[in-house]
Amino acid sequence: MANPPHLAILGAGIFVRTQYLPRLAEISDLFVLKAIWSRTEESAREAVEIARKHFPGVEYKWGDKGLDEIIQDESILGVAVVLAGQAQVDISLKLLKAGKHVLQEKPAAASASEIETALSSYKSIYANSPGQPIWAVAENYRFEPAFVECKKLLAEIGDMMTVEVIVEGSMNSANPYFSSSWRRNFTGGFILDMGVHFIAGLRMVVGCEVISVSAMTSHVDKTLPPPDNISSVFQLENGCSGVFVMVVSSRSPKILWRVVGLKGTLQVDRGSQDGRHGYVVSFYGADGICKSTFYPFSGVTEELKTFIHDISQANLKKGSSYEAEPRISFVEGARDVAVLDAMLESGMKNGALVQVKKF
Repeated sequence: MANPPHLAILGAGIFVRTQYLPRLAEISDLFVLKAIWSRTEESAREAVEIARKHFPGVEYKWGDKGLDEIIQDESILGVAVVLAGQAQVDISLKLLKAGKHVLQEKPAAASASEIETALSSYKSIYANSPGQPIWAVAENYRFEPAFVECKKLLAEIGDMMTVEVIVEGSMNSANPYFSSSWRRNFTGGFILDMGVHFIAGLRMVVGCEVISVSAMTSHVDKTLPPPDNISSVFQLENGCSGVFVMVVSSRSPKILWRVVGLKGTLQVDRGSQDGRHGYVVSFYGADGICKSTFYPFSGVTEELKTFIHDISQANLKKGSSYEAEPRISFVEGARDVAVLDAMLESGMKNGALVQVKKF
């Protein structure tokens, strides 16, 4: 690219080191990584040491002073905010007010009410002028080729009869995120933090919104924050209903989405093939014959590419409004949270029917 955009990353934790830096390295010709920031000098420096193999010019910044330097650096066009869930919204809004485009890690916020406040702040930033900075939420499931393909196949299964989402996770002491303190002090714990992915997958596959839920929650594994289990019935706006079952930590991990239609069935399973992790999409036609295709994971790379493309285009069209890819919009991430927020609320009310907040 002639003038690649300059980016900064806020956060230097596990996900930045194991996902952001390797995935960004795959597309390093598309942008310049200017800085990595952390609260402490030590973690910022360690992340920069990893990053320098691919981004020799990257600098480390830390603390309030380092954050201010990033905010005031006019050459930095976009910032990835990969911080504790409790801190992300406030820092994202601070960056947006400074005119930076933001790619914020999921979940979009801790609750539907926090989202309402955040969205009204965002709208007020540039209420009367076009060219509002892009506020994106990193939801790689919307960019996974398996889900993109499913969306195309949906029409072939005919009228939808039922939907099942089964998530048996593996969040135990062997998982690097298990002891992450912010997730343990987060409303909804791992159910909200992990669950937004599975709701994003559900909304992507069925192509419509969840309008109401009834759920039961429980807390069985005391090494995990509550709740660690949820069983919910949900209603889609197309009139179809379904079930969402999530166990945070199971001895036999399994993740699948299944849509049963009048003419066929569509299923997405998490799995691996030839040492690569990804999803198997199975399509059962009217003849009962199953066609399966494996799609390796590539959603994180695709969403990062999309964000870089969008901020470059928005920069070219400065002063006029630019329509960013809807799959990474903050509102999409907000809708995932709203579904889980309603499920958790229903769980606290012993399964009472709760309407999902619309955004």
